[in-house]
Amino acid sequence: MTASELRTVEQLWPGLAPLLFVPHSEREYERLVQMLDTLLDVVGEDESHPLASLMEVIGVLIERYEDEHVPELSI
Repeated sequence: MTASELRTVEQLWPGLAPLLFVPHSEREYERLVQMLDTLLDVVGEDESHPLASLMEVIGVLIERYEDEHVPELSI
């Protein structure tokens, strides 16, 4: 990342931080799940959609939380 790109991110981050975060509680996890549901309604399976990568990032954050906090089901 260049210095110019970093300055741009610094300017934009305050508006994005409430929407893009690592969940540390059940409440934050649920917020991300709701965001992902909304993104799925908008993006669907369109990998070329401008928000497709955001959907992927939120999915990874959710998966990480589940791996650390949700017990696996025994069959």
